Amino acid sequence: MTRTLTDKSGATVEVTIEIGSQVSSYTVSLADGSTVGRADFVDSPRTGHDRIFFHTEVDEAFGGRGLAGLLVREALADSIRRHVTVVPLCPVFARHLKIHGSEFTAQGGVFRRPTPADFALVTRVARGGA
Repeated sequence: MTRTLTDKSGATVEVTIEIGSQVSSYTVSLADGSTVGRADFVDSPRTGHDRIFFHTEVDEAFGGRGLAGLLVREALADSIRRHVTVVPLCPVFARHLKIHGSEFTAQGGVFRRPTPADFALVTRVARGGA
């Protein structure tokens, strides 16, 4: 999945999903191809359909352009298309869903609160375990 979008400055950016062996990311790149932001997640092996978002960051030099919001909205839209349940450990995702959760679910999205098992999985993966 790669989507070409326009940020708040009017510049063209691309949001792409990059699937890793343990940690995957939605990334946002500039027209020159440089990656300036990411939203990291793990797919829960326990359920097979829970996508746990645990970290979002955008390079400070590109702040104010709405890139974090683009990442979140595109990741959530893709989660709807893939029929996965969103688990927002990341404060950026949690805040977005607190404000816009009813819109997300009205579009067919599903999300749930994180559990201790979700935190444990992210901790294991972040430390290089499976």
